[in-house]
Amino acid sequence: MNVDLARLQFAFTTINHFIFVPISIGLGFLTAILQTAWFRTKREDYLRLTRFFGTLLVINIAIGVVSGIVEEFQFGMNWSAFSRLVGNVFGAPLAMEGLGAFFMESTFLGVWLFGWDRLPPRLHLLSIWLVAFGGILSAAFIMAANSWMQHPVGYAINATTGMPYLTDIWALLVNPVFLWGYAKAVLASLVTGAVIMLAVSAWQLRRGKTPEVFARSARISLIVLVPAMFLTMVVGDALGVVEGKYQPMKIAAAEAQWETCQPCSFSLFQIGGGKEDQNPVKIISVPHVLSVLATNTWNGKVVGLNELQEQYTQQYGPGDYVPNVFIQYWSMRVMAYAGGLVLLLGLWGLWLSRKKKLARSSRFLWLATWACVLPFVMNTAGWLLTESGRQPWIVQGIMLTKDGISQSVSTAETAISLVGFVLLYAILGTIFLFLMLRYAREQLPPPRAEADMDGPLPAIQY
Repeated sequence: MNVDLARLQFAFTTINHFIFVPISIGLGFLTAILQTAWFRTKREDYLRLTRFFGTLLVINIAIGVVSGIVEEFQFGMNWSAFSRLVGNVFGAPLAMEGLGAFFMESTFLGVWLFGWDRLPPRLHLLSIWLVAFGGILSAAFIMAANSWMQHPVGYAINATTGMPYLTDIWALLVNPVFLWGYAKAVLASLVTGAVIMLAVSAWQLRRGKTPEVFARSARISLIVLVPAMFLTMVVGDALGVVEGKYQPMKIAAAEAQWETCQPCSFSLFQIGGGKEDQNPVKIISVPHVLSVLATNTWNGKVVGLNELQEQYTQQYGPGDYVPNVFIQYWSMRVMAYAGGLVLLLGLWGLWLSRKKKLARSSRFLWLATWACVLPFVMNTAGWLLTESGRQPWIVQGIMLTKDGISQSVSTAETAISLVGFVLLYAILGTIFLFLMLRYAREQLPPPRAEADMDGPLPAIQY
């Protein structure tokens, strides 16, 4: 019971924190693009958009930092056994993230915020690019640590303590699970930031607020969105092949494939398929697609869950090594279908932009406004697919999840802290939504008078 509560608590806090991470990375990159456009063209519209979306970026980072602090304590609260086991491996990438990447992001965010009227435009532009780069770099170190849990590399086991220790930091950074997973995370973050910018621009256009300016931000977001979403799908396919090699149980569970198949079809929808019902009713089964997704070959072989269970039992001893098939199956499809809808919306928007109808298409603007929820659905489903698919391992092949919890924390204490976190995140979420909606609905800052064009830029007012 305590294991389930501890997992639920970690999942709850992590999913909530992961709402802010892709916005910070994506919106940071797009804000830097807007400021670069202003620096190169000196068009006042780009400056106004930079300050407008920069405000949303600052709000997101501020709330995201608060939600992220909790994650640092999770390892010592409910997962101390896990922390003791992997501390010698996790210490390096997490220290790099905290002392390097996060320090860079937070420092230059302050420089950017308070340097409008103090720094030369070129240096001020550099500061927002360093904020964006810091966010991307921070994700790299976190993903390197997480990828080690999926596919442990670059370590040895201490003969005395039986604990792993890091022997090759470079192996962590070239771990194939990390390389493809990190690329997908960054691209998904660009998609998230672009959809948020598009949604805000669409809302403003629907209300006729400075349409000539928000039409620019809508077009920029679409130009970033479409290739980023397409590349996310391509990289996601490559990641599936890598995971099929190192975590075949995860891929088999994502299709509820209980028996080994060659070639293997992909079902768009099915009824049943859990442990109690291993013969699901598949609706619209597409031949060969699972083989392509899992092996990149037309007739590739996918080992079934039952055969993998037998292999793992022989290798690791008695136990149930099959993850939650329902979560795996539907997380895969929710992620893919949400991504497909985002891509179609982006293509539609680019077509309207080319026809110069974007700002006048009420149907597209309405859908684009509400489409802001799709990236979060997609990101959360992807997180569940990755993390739930590793179960019952907390570190693949090294430590089971049930062995990683803190023995000194009782079930009651875990339950009480879970309730506390739910209340805390409810407050943070309310504050976040209030601030984001308030400032997203604000008028753009007025353009500067002609006489002030060559003077220092006033600081952003909050």
